[in-house]
Amino acid sequence: MSVAVVDIGTNSTRLLIADVDHSRGIEQLVRRSEVTRLGDRVDATGTLSEEAMERTFAVLAQYSQAIDEHACAANIAVLTSAVRDAANGESFLARVRERYHLDARILSGDQEAQLTFLGAMSTRHGHQRQPTVVIDIGGGSTEFVVGTGTEAHFYVSLQIGVVRMSERHIHSDPPTPSQLAGLADQARDTFVEGVGPEQRTAVATGVAVAGTATAAAAIAQSLDPYDPARVHTYELSLATVDLLLARLAEMTEDQRKRVVGLHPDRAPTIVAGMVLLGEAMRAFGLDNVEVSEHDILVGGALTLAGLGPTAPPGQT
Repeated sequence: MSVAVVDIGTNSTRLLIADVDHSRGIEQLVRRSEVTRLGDRVDATGTLSEEAMERTFAVLAQYSQAIDEHACAANIAVLTSAVRDAANGESFLARVRERYHLDARILSGDQEAQLTFLGAMSTRHGHQRQPTVVIDIGGGSTEFVVGTGTEAHFYVSLQIGVVRMSERHIHSDPPTPSQLAGLADQARDTFVEGVGPEQRTAVATGVAVAGTATAAAAIAQSLDPYDPARVHTYELSLATVDLLLARLAEMTEDQRKRVVGLHPDRAPTIVAGMVLLGEAMRAFGLDNVEVSEHDILVGGALTLAGLGPTAPPGQT
């Protein structure tokens, strides 16, 4: 069956249309991603701005057309950190449902983490027996999910993401060493407080999903154009993350927009992303992580097809 999953995140809005079969798994038909910055200034104002919502609506109109063209049997739109936090989040949810005929749901942090883990682990058959942490650095929050196989036994959503941390800590272009140190200190403290030592020390391997990790893999390989096949399963080392951070933090935003492998729309937040990714790897004692293109979109598609939880999660 053909299904569609839309991920309306704090920094980007993404679409997956896929054929899902119990025996063959997932065949990707359409995958798109646009940086819409829905969560711009939510940390400071507590509301979604009309400009940010209109940017997102423009992308959703395109996605809705693609979903109709593929005659999808089911769809779900998952709304995450920015909408959870915003005072007008429920109003935005209603507008998404009414305008674009999407089964839109606000996910709790735990539900977001579970779907992400399902997606990330769905094709890692050679690593199913090893305790694994899935690291999902978003615009407004970071999720850590620890489990074995496709079953998560620990998950946490922490209010620390690339948009939120950029707005809190980076106030010059390029950022100053003291700004980066403050960001790293908050990330380190938040991660250690949010995940106990018994969870952090039990992990044997790590998988990193979402835009920061995939951008790091693309920059490290100088990919132009972006090649999902070369990003998926790429082994990213902590040493490489630190080198990329040092390189990108010395640049202005305009200079970062010209970095091979980095989408220009990610230039404003990639420095914060590299700080968070490096501190996440240190928190779990990981020298390397596997970068994955399979995340909440794949988890949502599997769930819609009846291969995940018994019902699509979400708060109505």
